[in-house]
Amino acid sequence: MADEHTVTVSEAFLRGMEKKVEDLKTLTEMSAIISSTLDLDELMSLVMERAKEIMAADACSILFYNRETDKLEFEVAMCREDNTCEVLKKRISLDMGQGIAGWVAENRKPLFIEDVSKDDRFFQDADKLTGFITKSLIAVPLIGRRGLIGVAELLNPGNRGYDPEIFQLLCRQFAIAIENSLFHKESVERERLKQELDIAAVLQKSFLPESPVLKEGALTASAMNISAAKVGGDIYDFIGPANGKLGVLIGDVSGKGVSAALYMAKIISDFRYVAHHMETPDIVLERMNTVLSKSPRGMFLTAIYMTADTSTGEITLAAAGHPPFFLISGESVEVVSMPSGPPLGIIPSEYPSHTLKLKNGDRLIFVTDGVFDAKNKKGERIGFENITEFIKFHPGADNLMDRIIEYVGDFSRGTERADDLTIVEVRWGG
Repeated sequence: MADEHTVTVSEAFLRGMEKKVEDLKTLTEMSAIISSTLDLDELMSLVMERAKEIMAADACSILFYNRETDKLEFEVAMCREDNTCEVLKKRISLDMGQGIAGWVAENRKPLFIEDVSKDDRFFQDADKLTGFITKSLIAVPLIGRRGLIGVAELLNPGNRGYDPEIFQLLCRQFAIAIENSLFHKESVERERLKQELDIAAVLQKSFLPESPVLKEGALTASAMNISAAKVGGDIYDFIGPANGKLGVLIGDVSGKGVSAALYMAKIISDFRYVAHHMETPDIVLERMNTVLSKSPRGMFLTAIYMTADTSTGEITLAAAGHPPFFLISGESVEVVSMPSGPPLGIIPSEYPSHTLKLKNGDRLIFVTDGVFDAKNKKGERIGFENITEFIKFHPGADNLMDRIIEYVGDFSRGTERADDLTIVEVRWGG
């Protein structure tokens, strides 16, 4: 039988080994907690509650760094008195470099302070405001891949035999977990917003005419509408025919996105109510201007509204700050810039009417500014003049709206569309 050798170790060595095993168990346990959830509030509460328990601390907190204000703000505060925690979260914030937490955030270094009364950096206002007495503390910066996240603090730790560096190591893992949780939260929020925009886009389209083409006798009205985003602010509508007249509206709401889409939905609803009895265009715009004057500041609508006699081809129009339109007659293209009132919803005003008589084959082309404000990669606008020249070069094109859209698309290829784009065509006869 082989001789058995006895190894003798010191009691201090054994205590050191036991301490390392205990530290390893703590890190393993905390790693499991950190990996257990992606919910930010739950994650911070679980980790800090366990750290507070292990260190036998009177209180603990997490201050998040607000990049917009360049301040540290209490995000989590665990104290014996709930009221104390609420006071901290609502009424206390620190500048970078202010207090011990501010120093830790600014210098990206941890601090272990045995007696805060001997440290000039200690911020006393929090204790004065809450009645809490801070004697000692551990403050560790939370640093992620995108930089400073905040500072974690343990106040009055009672476990003096515990290695503070374990808390520092834990905070490194904690910072990564917080960042992952924030990424997850942002991802969920983006997906929620995307779903809401999808729904909003469907609802918005439902406010437009069921068909983009309306034919009545010798008169045909058609439209193309392309939003810069999921939802947009360009509108068009067909009213009637009633009493032998067809109403056609094109408009552009100020702004973009959801706010413009909501405003557009209100406008369509109000417009259909006002235009229901086939009032003349000038009266319709005056009434719409009164209705929209109660809209939020900065929201307005440029528009052209026309009525067309479906038996004679006589057109009556009124404009509210909208771009000129095009009259195509044979090979001739005329830019019609008629007298106009201001955009709807800004100031009380009258809206002069304009009348013209279409001949067989004549067409009217109305556009929103998204057509001629489109830009190329160099930031150059396509411009109203170029759109005019393009139309003059293709006056007889049967699919002129498609060609204009294609022309604008080619010009701005490789760029993100910055504005909605709408074209309305009114054609009389062959």
